[in-house]
Amino acid sequence: MSGTTTAAVGLRRRAAGAGANRWVVLVVLCTSLLLVAVDATVLHVAVPAVTEDLKPSAIELLWIVDTYPLVCASLLILFGTLGDRVGRRRILLLGYALFGVASAMAAVADTAQVLIVARALLGVGGAMIMPATLSILRQVFPDRRERALAIGVWSAVAAVGAAVGPLLGGFLLEHFWWGSVFLVNIPLMLVSLPVGRLLLPESTGAGDGPWDVAGALMAAAGLFGVVLGVKRLGGGEPVDSAFTVVPLVVGVALVVLFVRRQRRRKHPLVDLRMFARPAFSTSVGCIVLAMLALVGLELIAAQYLQLVLDLSPLETGLRLVPLTFAAMAAGLFGARMLRRFGPRRMVSCGFCLTAFAVVLLTAMGQQDNPGLLLAGFVLLGFGLETTLFGAYESMLSEAPPEQAGGAAAIGETSYQLGAGIGIALLGSVMNAAYTPGLTSVPGVPASASAAAGHSLGEAYDVAGRLGGPAGDALRKAARDCFVHGLHVTLLVSAGLLLLGAVMALRLPRAMQYETVAVEVPSPRAGVGSPTHAPPVDVARGG
Repeated sequence: MSGTTTAAVGLRRRAAGAGANRWVVLVVLCTSLLLVAVDATVLHVAVPAVTEDLKPSAIELLWIVDTYPLVCASLLILFGTLGDRVGRRRILLLGYALFGVASAMAAVADTAQVLIVARALLGVGGAMIMPATLSILRQVFPDRRERALAIGVWSAVAAVGAAVGPLLGGFLLEHFWWGSVFLVNIPLMLVSLPVGRLLLPESTGAGDGPWDVAGALMAAAGLFGVVLGVKRLGGGEPVDSAFTVVPLVVGVALVVLFVRRQRRRKHPLVDLRMFARPAFSTSVGCIVLAMLALVGLELIAAQYLQLVLDLSPLETGLRLVPLTFAAMAAGLFGARMLRRFGPRRMVSCGFCLTAFAVVLLTAMGQQDNPGLLLAGFVLLGFGLETTLFGAYESMLSEAPPEQAGGAAAIGETSYQLGAGIGIALLGSVMNAAYTPGLTSVPGVPASASAAAGHSLGEAYDVAGRLGGPAGDALRKAARDCFVHGLHVTLLVSAGLLLLGAVMALRLPRAMQYETVAVEVPSPRAGVGSPTHAPPVDVARGG
């Protein structure tokens, strides 16, 4: 390495300001992220035990499961922008404290209503923690090369947390009562709170003008309505149901009013001019499209593994482990790939690789093919994480540092909305392809065929009650229709992913590194008297 290059690297690292401590900060942030990611999935395996103990109604059980992601998604923008105003570390530490208190409350809940309230408070804590981790990361790593590496580690930890949740929950349920899945949060919070207070740096945005309280509440209420409506559609609720249409319409109206309000304000809560930057708006669109194409697919794949291949829940989880490890690898190697290929090629190729994996999985039939599933899931995990890594990194790098909290909140909200819309859209595609084949099964009454058309699990229940040749015929027809529906859904998902690959062509061809002005001692100045050196171009995207 030449002396000039070595000097530039040294200047860049001194400009970051945090020295080696920034990597300690990354560890603290990843620990909090791991906690939130685990909590998003750890309850899934505990639902049967909760149902047996608390005896919730069907509506209460739905709220027990959905309250956490619903509240978290709706409050991301509120707390992300509040952190920009009052301090990101302050919001993060408050989120830690609330998360710990809510976890204890959930662990000892003796009624469904108490558990729902506790899950809502966990959602509030999660909404405080998630954008704060990304925005602090944006501040601590101003050098884009190091920031890309940090985001890679951050995203790999998120993948680990999502996978560890069900496994940890299953282990705890085998040895303890269902409340233990929440108690595991408390020791981590008791450590994270003092460590975070000691090590995390405080940072805020520009702080010009008053914080738009009305706008923040408008955004929260609007997102709550949109996410609730989308979740109900994804859960198979009727499109014309008032409980689906009203939240969706009111939510969309409030989001539109929020956007108009922000455009008129001199000091907006969220600077919508960020969307005028092609890299920012394209990155957000890529996050939405990637999640839209794949989250619903994951749910369908889990049903295929358990109901068609007749695997146990543990075997199903083990089949999905390679996907997680591939995603971790993509996160850890993402910074190197981004430097070499640039955002445009990285995100576009990630979409293409994921689409190829999805098409490859259309070869799945009614017989188990472990090699095919392994190859498909590895390519799927690597391609998806490559896409999301490149999109998140480009989005954060395009956002001004003072808007880091708002930008992080927009990214996380896009992730949640994409996931919700994907479940609704791909679930509808699956139903449209699955149901017609069951309308005229020989020997099966029309009422039984109609009930079997709701889902494969219900079809198996109906077939069991029918018994005899009619039950066998219904079971075989339902399995055939499900596999057909899975293939159609996979092809639709692949089409959405290829659309994302085209969209990603609007991203920059190469990483654009910031120009950093650094104070260095002047040879003519007195000892300790700094002077401003010319800006150092730390690197140029090739």
